[in-house]
Amino acid sequence: MPDNALKSIFKTHKETALFGRYINTEHITPLLKKHANSFKIKVIGQSVLEENIYSITVGSGNKKILMWSQMHGNESTTTKSIFDLLNFFTNDSSSNSILKACTIVIIPILNPDGAKAYTRVNANAVDLNRDAQNLSQPESVVLSTVFNNFKPHYCFNLHGQRTIFSAGNTNNSASLSFLSPAQDVDCTITDNRKVAMSVIVKINRMLQKTLPNQVGTYDDAFNINCVGDTFQSLNAPTILFEAGHIANDYDREIVRGYVFQSYIVALKTIVDNAIDLEDYKEYLMIPQNKKLFFDVIIKNARFKSETLDIAIQYQEKLIDKKIHFIPKIEKMENLDTFFSHNYLNANDNEVFGKQKNLIDFNYANDFVIIDNAKFSLKFH
Repeated sequence: MPDNALKSIFKTHKETALFGRYINTEHITPLLKKHANSFKIKVIGQSVLEENIYSITVGSGNKKILMWSQMHGNESTTTKSIFDLLNFFTNDSSSNSILKACTIVIIPILNPDGAKAYTRVNANAVDLNRDAQNLSQPESVVLSTVFNNFKPHYCFNLHGQRTIFSAGNTNNSASLSFLSPAQDVDCTITDNRKVAMSVIVKINRMLQKTLPNQVGTYDDAFNINCVGDTFQSLNAPTILFEAGHIANDYDREIVRGYVFQSYIVALKTIVDNAIDLEDYKEYLMIPQNKKLFFDVIIKNARFKSETLDIAIQYQEKLIDKKIHFIPKIEKMENLDTFFSHNYLNANDNEVFGKQKNLIDFNYANDFVIIDNAKFSLKFH
């Protein structure tokens, strides 16, 4: 499918009822009702706080794919893209080949309590992505039960990543990242992993045309407590999707479209039997993510008789059902080896805060004052 067609399909089928970073079960319930006549939707369990966990079954083919999103409650971009995908399945005849070849089980929000509270962890403060072996949480049991009953041939593990990641040691934000998880302590590149790697390579080829050098991979160090590693070790090729940052896209509405396109390419690769085990060599050439970005860097600030740089990272806070991005100072030092999504230059002037005091570590406010001028620290 041509790249311009993928972009057009996304624009046509984007689910306008979902926007921004704060997505929970309350937001998707009307959409589940909307799709009830098209797909099989059922409650598959409940969270710690007894919120329903839903599955959506799409298609009728022999290739079985399991997708789950918001295992971490504050990672919602892939959930939005799921409902864009459902609109595509419902209203676009070009999806018929996928629906005929595949049966797809989707868990749109695995961690509804974390989604509602906008936290990574569940209501018991447990990271579900470290609970694959203990299965100590009801949400973990739900996912494990679906996996064991459905016996998927492929797994899509859907996440979102912070703005701190670069694609390798470059001044390029990791706008999307992927991983074919290890399935043993030696990180052996098994045929099972090569299948997942091939799917990622096909996605990467598409993304490089419009997001050149903005795709990364994660370190594949093995951790059997992680869901992806566990499922991979059970010989279900598993692909980690991470929705990252594009310039000023803090609502993740631009990258949402690229996630949607990645879903389509991944599914078409599977449907068209386009997996090539030799693709693993190309996968290994994708740069690994590094933590080299801040949201704002103030260059050349005068502080107590020295000149240094000030790194600011946004803290995401849920206030009145809306996510607020609160700037907070993280580092004050020479930051020549780091990059930023936005820059200010103090030109060897002191930097003051709201109370007209010199700013210091942990300063958190929306603006600074440099040379008697007020500068916003928020994105535009």
